[in-house]
Amino acid sequence: MESLFHHLLIAFALVFVIEGLIYAAFPAQVQNMMKMASEFDAHKFRYFGAATMSLGILAVWLIFKF
Repeated sequence: MESLFHHLLIAFALVFVIEGLIYAAFPAQVQNMMKMASEFDAHKFRYFGAATMSLGILAVWLIFKF
């Protein structure tokens, strides 16, 4: 059985793959999103980050449960 650390490294690498794919496939849209994001305050980023993290944790839990 593979270790948890091995699975975490694979998950981290897949994040880079997905992010790179988005930048490569939609560069203009990413630039527009970055411009819009620069206008947000830190509170909105913190809320979005916490919400995204919560959804990710829920998704992982559901995947392992079922």
